[in-house]
Amino acid sequence: MLETTIAAIRPPDEPAMAAARELHGRLTKPAGSLGALEELSVRLAGLAGHCPPPLPAPAAVAIFAGDHGVHAQGVSPWPQEVTAQMIGNFLAGGAVVNAFARQAGAAVTVVDVGVATPVPAAPGDATAPLDPATPRLVSATVRPGTRDLTVTAALTRDEARAAVETGIRVADDLVAAGAGILLTGDMGIGNTTPAAALIAAFTGADAAAATGRGTGVDDPTYARKVDVVRAALERHRPDPADPLGVLAAVGGLEHAALAGLILGAAAHRVPVLLDGVIAVSAALAAAAFAPDAVGAMVAGHRSAEPGATLALRRLGLDPLIDLGLCLGEGTGALLALPVVTGAVRVLHEVATFDSAGVAEK
Repeated sequence: MLETTIAAIRPPDEPAMAAARELHGRLTKPAGSLGALEELSVRLAGLAGHCPPPLPAPAAVAIFAGDHGVHAQGVSPWPQEVTAQMIGNFLAGGAVVNAFARQAGAAVTVVDVGVATPVPAAPGDATAPLDPATPRLVSATVRPGTRDLTVTAALTRDEARAAVETGIRVADDLVAAGAGILLTGDMGIGNTTPAAALIAAFTGADAAAATGRGTGVDDPTYARKVDVVRAALERHRPDPADPLGVLAAVGGLEHAALAGLILGAAAHRVPVLLDGVIAVSAALAAAAFAPDAVGAMVAGHRSAEPGATLALRRLGLDPLIDLGLCLGEGTGALLALPVVTGAVRVLHEVATFDSAGVAEK
């Protein structure tokens, strides 16, 4: 499945991008006056292969959840059980991601790819059609949390592949259900530590530059977290040319599954709106698997985690919003969704100078 998906990913369609640029030049606005929105709409036309591209709707958020053996190293002040508890909150509709999803009219799917403690039962049927009012749970456990990456590889290669392919299947299912844009979400206590390790591995950045404070750790915990990331990189020496090996050595199950979701979206030529540091660390892996997958990626926001900026720079993506967010869950991506929709709607609905009878300069 992984190889077939990678083989289906193609470069952006240049004629469609040229048509979008030409259309922007005829719309009733000064050329370039919409700034980054114009180039975003051009990129989305290139992804779709025609101009204008389809409106990015309906929207589907996929929240991948997993636990981490490295939690035993004291990298987070939160107990590991919070991962499963927050899944219950997502399914009950009580988290920030739910509030933002309701505002955006986006469906929420929670995917248990590796939670270590029992997960609450889901309300409703996980195979039901997309419904913004009813969060769904998909049970797809590869293993109950990763191993401690300071001691051994977090995952075997087979486990990392299984998690990536879980993400691909989720993308396939959401697109088959009619989703016009996928949004990344994540949940996993301690998951900013493997994210920092992934970012350092793929960008070559120092552990301290790639590591942030996650859920607001104090100075001693932050110093320990940097040491943990550095020790893991020195132990495993992951090769960025081997993305599956990097994910296995220092990644998390949700990171690997998110990489698969991104690859699946790119194979379907459907945009994927990236959330925060967990998502962009996974996006680096997806880009290492298939460089043309970047054409499907839209950076929703700039996370306050320093590694996120390093990752976005490596991917060549500019974030749509910058609000100092670091929550995860998919919250930043959901806030950016109307921006993406607006960029595309301009090409569908704004009159040209000729059709509106407006004189050009």
